[in-house]
Amino acid sequence: MSDKKNEVDISKLTFEQLKKIREYLKKLIDNGGSDLHVKSKGIIRARVNGSIVPFSGSVLSYEDAMTLAKELLRGRFSEFVQNKEIDLVYQFDEGNRFRVNIFFQTDGPSFVFRIIPMQIPTIDQMKFPEIVRTLTKEGRGLVLVTGATGSGKSTTLAAMIHEINLTEKKHIVTIEDPIEFVHKDRGCVINQRSVGQDTLSFGRALRAALREDPDIILVGEMRDRETVELALHAADTGHLVFSTLHTIDAKETINRIIAMFPNEEQNRVRLSLSGVLKGVVSQRLIPTIDGKRVAAMEVLVKTPTIEKLILENRDYEIRDAIEKGREHYKSQSFDQHILDIYNQGI
Repeated sequence: MSDKKNEVDISKLTFEQLKKIREYLKKLIDNGGSDLHVKSKGIIRARVNGSIVPFSGSVLSYEDAMTLAKELLRGRFSEFVQNKEIDLVYQFDEGNRFRVNIFFQTDGPSFVFRIIPMQIPTIDQMKFPEIVRTLTKEGRGLVLVTGATGSGKSTTLAAMIHEINLTEKKHIVTIEDPIEFVHKDRGCVINQRSVGQDTLSFGRALRAALREDPDIILVGEMRDRETVELALHAADTGHLVFSTLHTIDAKETINRIIAMFPNEEQNRVRLSLSGVLKGVVSQRLIPTIDGKRVAAMEVLVKTPTIEKLILENRDYEIRDAIEKGREHYKSQSFDQHILDIYNQGI
């Protein structure tokens, strides 16, 4: 599956500024960086091991930034001008792709290129806690992966779907904006749909997915009340649903979902969520001894205690319940996992 409308082969673009960008993208890859920041009237910088560092001393002019946007976007430039920001995926070479967000800021266009590994990592390669693999074995319900922007949610979710693809024989439908990791059918049939290309919206695609004989549905992000409602319904009707939220931990995740609904509906949503939720994997990247970064994870596993806390609006007790459930349910708090990482000498 390839998101063709949203994908351009950078190697085929000839504008001189693009040639320089290609050089910086190559430098980013060689230095193990994650993001390249290109800003009108600013120097080019990169994020390497979590820190923003200069990559070029020369300043990109407003005119060159606009030309760069036009060359990258081609037929979608008018859409960018109208909406003021746009997401795309770019093929750099056979081994590297980038998710690109282009947006207007005070001095003109800015570009953020984020590298997407072509090889989908496995759970073992990522050294995730074993409970993450266990959550992929659920037959139905809702599993959420949460964290701040840049915390690795997409990679974690891709590794979990890859695990299912390698070990199960199921039908997986993904709804993404944009498609980052491209899954090839192994044991599973995987249909990846890009919002804006293959479907008009998350909600529309999620409704349609229920008629497409899915076992598993991945919703790239639960951005609004409609998507949350449909995801809860899908999980309640026998499907395993994966999604993400920009929340820092399980407690905030539950509160965020409930807060999307008006007061008179929140008890109903609590009842639904407490019934279908199977797990919340919240992560943040922390520095390692060698200067790199590793994912520290809080993992909520739904237990009778957790279900009761959600239902009774006692979310403030969730962290304590997670820590106490480690021995029997393999749940873990951030502090517990960070201590594990420290003890492993990482």
